[in-house]
Amino acid sequence: MDEQHPAAPDGPHAAEGPHTGVAAVDEVTASIDALHARPVGEHVAVFEAAHDALRRALDSDPDSDPDTGTSAPHED
Repeated sequence: MDEQHPAAPDGPHAAEGPHTGVAAVDEVTASIDALHARPVGEHVAVFEAAHDALRRALDSDPDSDPDTGTSAPHED
């Protein structure tokens, strides 16, 4: 089976990773994108921190205010 991969993006944003619109997730993807500039010995720590941050993002209440941790009022 032949697996096709999309071509690398060109232009001024070619080095940037995907943007999800979720700041915590975008910070994680940026830290992983920057691994090429770090020594291999630091990669494990970066991946562990990324995993922890993504778990926190998935476990968080999507209706909560990230600054206060309180739930936002629901509009009906």
